Amino acid sequence: MKITNVSIRKVEKEDSRMKGIASVLLDDEFAVHDIRIIEGTKGLFIAMPSRKTSTGGYRDIAHPISQEVRSMFEKAILDAYANAEDTTETTTATEETESEEE
Repeated sequence: MKITNVSIRKVEKEDSRMKGIASVLLDDEFAVHDIRIIEGTKGLFIAMPSRKTSTGGYRDIAHPISQEVRSMFEKAILDAYANAEDTTETTTATEETESEEE
C-alpha cells in the first residue's frame, strides 16, 4: 500500500488545537478524508475521521490497524502540513511510501 497523494487545508481558529484537515489517497484508488491535524502537549498528531455515537463518545470511521501504517499516515500528513502554504489549500504528492503489509 502506498500513500500517493496528501491534501492539506490549514485551519486557523483562535483557541483551537486543530491546525488542519488532511485527505489521503491510497494507491491512487482509495481516499480517506477529514483526518484532523491536532496540536497536542507533545507536538502535532493526527486524528482519524470519526463520528459521535449514541452514548456521546466518538468512534473512528476508518483507521490503520497496525502501528506501522499509522506511522506512515502520520509522517506523510505531518510532512505535507509542514510544507503547506499558510493561507491556501495545498496538494502535495508524497514519496512512494510502501507498507510491508501489501
